[in-house]
Amino acid sequence: MRVFTIGYEGVTQDEFVGALQQAGVERVIDVRAVPNSRRPGFSKTPLRNALAEAGIDYVHLRALGTPADGRAAARAGRHDELERIYAGQLELPEAIAQSAQMIELAREKPSALLCFERDPGGCHRTLLLDAAAPDAEVIDLFA
Repeated sequence: MRVFTIGYEGVTQDEFVGALQQAGVERVIDVRAVPNSRRPGFSKTPLRNALAEAGIDYVHLRALGTPADGRAAARAGRHDELERIYAGQLELPEAIAQSAQMIELAREKPSALLCFERDPGGCHRTLLLDAAAPDAEVIDLFA
């Protein structure tokens, strides 16, 4: 299984959609706990609409997002704390179910996990894939 990841930090919506199209991504799987953004075009509804115009599906899997404490740890550069908090999140029944759904969706068509951080090394989407799909071929866009 191949899975793309993408963060929208520092890019415009047009650059973001263009990168997805160039990579052949047909579905974005939003793994943000809170799908809102101060960056224009990256909150759930405007993003979903822009992706639909480009022929790209959008799915939001809230339970795979990072809890507030984990987001605070990530912003402060406390990656070990983020890892611990997020590991606990992934043990929740809803997260287990949505992890299985994410894998099924990614197997159906070329998909990209979406979060804010440009660098996947500092983002929970890498932790998610390491836990849920350790054998996946991961391609980080914008990395």
